[in-house]
Amino acid sequence: MQRTVLVVGHGMVGHRFVQALRTRDPEQRFRVVIAGEESDPAYDRVALSSYVGEWDRAALALPDNRFDDDSDVTLRVGTRVAAIDRQARRVVTEDGEQLTYDTLVLATGSSAFVPPVPGHAGPHRHVYRTLDDLDDLAADAAAALARDSAAVGVVIGGGLLGLEAANALRQLGLTPHVVEYNPRLMPNQVDAGGGEHLARMIGELGITLSLGVATESIETRADGGVRVALSDGSTVDAGLVVFAAGVRPRDELARAAGLDVAERGGVRTDGTGVTSDPSIYAIGEVAAIDGRCYGLVGPGYATAEVVADRLVGGDATFPGADLSTKLKLLGVEVASFGDALGTSPGALSVVVSDPVGGTYAKLVLSDDAGVLLGGVLVGDASAYGMLRPLVGATVPGDPVSLISPASDSAGALGLSALGDDAQICSCNDVSKGALCAAVADGACTVADLKKCTGAGTSCGSCVPLLSKILDESGVVQSRSLCEHFTQSRAELFELVLASDVRTFSGLIGRFGTGTGCDICKPTVASILASTGSDHILGGEQATLQDTNDAFLANIQRNGTYSVVPRVPGGDITAEQLILIGEIARDFDLYTKITGGQRIDLFGARVEQLPLIWRRLVDGGMESGQAYGKSLRTVKSCVGSDWCRYGQQDSVQLAVDLELRYRGLRSPHKLKMGVSGCARECAEARGKDVGVIATEAGWNLYVCGNGGMTPKHAQLLAGDLDTATLIRYIDRFLMYYIRTADRLQRTAPWLDELDGGLDRLREVVVDDALGLAADFEAAMARHVDSYSCEWKGVLDDPAKLARFVSFVNAPESPDPTVSFGENHGRKVPVLLGQPTVAPRSVSPLPATQNGA
Repeated sequence: MQRTVLVVGHGMVGHRFVQALRTRDPEQRFRVVIAGEESDPAYDRVALSSYVGEWDRAALALPDNRFDDDSDVTLRVGTRVAAIDRQARRVVTEDGEQLTYDTLVLATGSSAFVPPVPGHAGPHRHVYRTLDDLDDLAADAAAALARDSAAVGVVIGGGLLGLEAANALRQLGLTPHVVEYNPRLMPNQVDAGGGEHLARMIGELGITLSLGVATESIETRADGGVRVALSDGSTVDAGLVVFAAGVRPRDELARAAGLDVAERGGVRTDGTGVTSDPSIYAIGEVAAIDGRCYGLVGPGYATAEVVADRLVGGDATFPGADLSTKLKLLGVEVASFGDALGTSPGALSVVVSDPVGGTYAKLVLSDDAGVLLGGVLVGDASAYGMLRPLVGATVPGDPVSLISPASDSAGALGLSALGDDAQICSCNDVSKGALCAAVADGACTVADLKKCTGAGTSCGSCVPLLSKILDESGVVQSRSLCEHFTQSRAELFELVLASDVRTFSGLIGRFGTGTGCDICKPTVASILASTGSDHILGGEQATLQDTNDAFLANIQRNGTYSVVPRVPGGDITAEQLILIGEIARDFDLYTKITGGQRIDLFGARVEQLPLIWRRLVDGGMESGQAYGKSLRTVKSCVGSDWCRYGQQDSVQLAVDLELRYRGLRSPHKLKMGVSGCARECAEARGKDVGVIATEAGWNLYVCGNGGMTPKHAQLLAGDLDTATLIRYIDRFLMYYIRTADRLQRTAPWLDELDGGLDRLREVVVDDALGLAADFEAAMARHVDSYSCEWKGVLDDPAKLARFVSFVNAPESPDPTVSFGENHGRKVPVLLGQPTVAPRSVSPLPATQNGA
């Protein structure tokens, strides 16, 4: 019979445990029931701050977090367990339901610690722990700004969570003020010198810091805000307060059930994860392993793997915790590893401090200076990847040279300096030896290593080392475009620029072999379009295009096409709206407003496309290029023209950007967004290029993507004037177009760029390659040569001749196409095939009807 494992808590560690147990249990000996208190199944709490501005819960969801395809796992979200009955082996939920178990696993995590200062409870007091917490914080921030447009948000706590909360407040439009009891920020990760550098850099970002002071009291003001009194006698008037002063293990269930708890909290376990009750285990932040709790995801994952192994008869024990961390707070890189604070007896410290360059680095060495014990990096953490695995090993060379800004010794260290037992991925406990074994077994790409070892799938800081392992293992990663071209897309791009070849046949005849394929033909077509102004359906180029580009429209599942006119920045006139409506009515098309603030017309037959385009072009509209690997849309909010919070004219900038970059062909589709303030209504940080208004100008974010692997855009430069902003976007786009691989979006392109965001900033902002003028000139040529591709067809009878359903009956409708109804909406039906069942419509709850 199956044994029931009941997991209380469905955070990151609880989810990891269930996955680990299911992997180890192919005989299906266990049935798993998960009781998660939050309304959301497991999500990436490490990336919680990325939720601010995007407000997309799905983007943070962990893979397979609902176990939809696993009949042996039952997930219950929104289920709070109130008590444990150890004798009956059951738990009682808050609703009175009883759930039985053979084995109970406590994965209840931690809760935010709220210091018991007078006035800590009441309105406008928040914690920073869950998605719901951030939703509440955002709503209160908006209310605070409505009362006072210059409202301050006080953060109590200057550790990691406190600085993340300060960044969230800044994104929400408040002015952050951080209060920290210790004399330095991040006291658990950095030393006094590193804290001094960090405070200086954070302060330069406009965040007020009160260090070495305590919070005496909090009171609610008559005008709706709060007043925070500090131990130095000062007070801070604010719109709200966020407590980010640490966490406490949620051990209340265990205490009430009589389980042993540690002196400082947490359910006491041994190295196997078992508690004082042999049928109950504890994992993650609630587990006090030999009396100590660990608040990082890496040790939490390790406890999950240990308990899963023990349940199936293994002998795993907790391997110890790597408390190293690397992160970027408010754009400032911070890393600590090993004995970062130098507490080991006889430890020596080597420090390189560069206040002008904004970097601080310290290595902690053994008393004979021969063994690396730990270190701290502030401002530049690029050496972290190679230094952290060296902890406990002999220092390879002069310690100063490893962290000196004048050298790249740490970056140049070969993996030969690391033993096979060196931990490359601390989150998932993957050693160098395991990675090398995976390479020996056939892994030949970073993606292969991630898939077979799990390395690089959590925080991602070890990904550069995965590439090094492949390189130093002698794995040659082919960059060939296809069997017909040994060159990469970037190399072909340079060949086109350097030669006078403007046809595919000329290019393959000179630099390739054979006749081409479905990979290289569209790629070359895109390169030719990016480097010239010829119409994509002109001459030989017409034969290179894929289906969508060949007909300048997106083919749909029933063989008809959709037509998307450009609506720059979502800005549209009443006349244009009427025109689109009339076309949809006259051609019997289905209309849909897209996520990019345009109107899509579905159901057009091939021979109807020019007729539809003619009416749109005559009405002053043009192709929106929804069919191309090119700029799609520039989404905008209503900006300062209409919104009371708008700081800049986001609509006009969005219109200007879309008209500037329309028709720009690229390795993959491009999307942009412009938000008029930090509330981010245009969701700019989910775009390839995102622009967010500030009081001083514009912040430029790059390389965000939606889709299957969503990524948040990263800040490239801040407080830019409009002219500088456009120059930087010009350079960024041209650099990407020249160097990216085929069908590579900007986010993975940046991931593979040697040096990452710092290198991109050097190229775009500092002109490290000396190509800024070339990039800007290339963009200027594109702008000057742009023409609407629909109009290019309408003005050319030879191109128009392509748009027929079939040669012998150019005026006849497609006999395989008809339309049906789905709850009053037009949907395509392929004759002779079964229709698609209508989507079910659930009635709204009574309290929401009409909302």
